[in-house]
Amino acid sequence: MVAAKGLSIRRALAHLQRDARLARVIERVALRPPPPRAEGTHFSALARAIVYQQLAGKAAATIHGRVVEAVGGEVTAASVAAVTDAMLRKAGLSRQKLGYLRDLSAKAEELALEELHARSDEEIIAALRAVKGIGLWTAQMFLMFRLGRPDVLPVHDLGIRKAAQKLFRLRSLPAPERLEKLAEPWRPYRTIASWYLWRSLEL
Repeated sequence: MVAAKGLSIRRALAHLQRDARLARVIERVALRPPPPRAEGTHFSALARAIVYQQLAGKAAATIHGRVVEAVGGEVTAASVAAVTDAMLRKAGLSRQKLGYLRDLSAKAEELALEELHARSDEEIIAALRAVKGIGLWTAQMFLMFRLGRPDVLPVHDLGIRKAAQKLFRLRSLPAPERLEKLAEPWRPYRTIASWYLWRSLEL
C-alpha cells in the first residue's frame, strides 16, 4: 500500500512516532504497511475498484472474477468495449456499475490512465473524478493502494474519522476540516498514519 519506491518506512515511522498517541497505536499494531498492489494495469485496478464499490469482499470478488472471465481474462478498455452489456450484466454488474465501467473504458485513452503515476496527486484526483462512479474516496484509495503515494489523508472516510475520534478522545466524529488540522503533524506521511488508524479499529 505505502511502501512505494524511494519511501523509507523507517524514516516515516520515526516521524509519526513523534506523536505519542500514534506511537502507541503503531506499537500495538506491530505490523508494517504492505507495498502497493502492482499487478495488472491502472485500468484494471480502477475497474476492480468500481466492481467492489458497496459490496462485501466475498460477493465483490465473485462478481469481479466473472467480469474478468466475461472479457476474456484481461480487463482492458478494449476488452470491456468488445463485450455486450448483457454479458457484463450476466456476470453480476448492476446497471449503474455497468455504466461506470463503460465510461471508464471510453475515457481511458483521453485520460491517459496508464500514465497517471507520472502526475501529481491533485492531477490524478481531477482526472479520475471525470469518470462516472469514481469520486474523491475512490481516487484517494487509488493513490494509496495502487500508487503508494505517501501523504494522502481520506478525511471523509468513516473508518479514519472513527479511529481519529478514539485516538484524540473526541466526543464526536471529527469534521473533515478538523481532521486535517489534527493530522497536520503527520505530514508528509499521512498515508501511513491512515493505514495505522484503520488497523487500530481491529485491535
